[in-house]
Amino acid sequence: MTGAPADMMSPLALFLHADVVVKAVMIGLLLASVWTWGIIISHASRLKKINRDSSAWERDFWAAKDIDAFHQARGSEDVPSARIVTAGLKEWRRSVALPGNDRSGARERLTTVMGAEVEGELDRLSDRLNILATVASSAPFIGLFGTVWGIMRSFTAIAGANNTSLAVVAPGIAEALFATAIGLFAAIPALIAYNRLTHGLDRLEARLNRFADRFHATLSRELEREG
Repeated sequence: MTGAPADMMSPLALFLHADVVVKAVMIGLLLASVWTWGIIISHASRLKKINRDSSAWERDFWAAKDIDAFHQARGSEDVPSARIVTAGLKEWRRSVALPGNDRSGARERLTTVMGAEVEGELDRLSDRLNILATVASSAPFIGLFGTVWGIMRSFTAIAGANNTSLAVVAPGIAEALFATAIGLFAAIPALIAYNRLTHGLDRLEARLNRFADRFHATLSRELEREG
């Protein structure tokens, strides 16, 4: 008894000889994998750049002797910390301009405004990460659907040919199992990247919150002087 030729078991051959439904599943999973890698690369590089730029901006900010002058010079930079400072300064100026000098209310408003800015930054940075979670959770089941469909088709062909030799069975089952392999190929990087990027965003959120808290303390001291 001879097995299937080696060239018939190559990935390309398995795809070309697969049923149209299994082919559709394979193509869909491959496109999902390409899309996933695009998101992974873009988000990883973006997060790395934001951390690097934020570190430099915050270092210069705390070293500055005049916050207003520094903000005028570098407040428009595309850095989350800069936008937090902008939001905090705008609210601080509105608060000190109000009659009565309600320092307690001003502090609460500063906390709310800068907290909302931090949340807005995280929302923008987490855009499309849900796609990674979707691919990670659904790709194995989509691949399994292709596998089940392919195996059903193989068993139907075996019954029609009345031949259960390995040479007849192996190619069809290999085509079916190849769909599951592609599903895992798409899901595993998506799952790992989703967990790593989410962890990176959590660390960035903690960092921005620490910066906002420290800046809030600075503005609170200024409110005391205004009083």
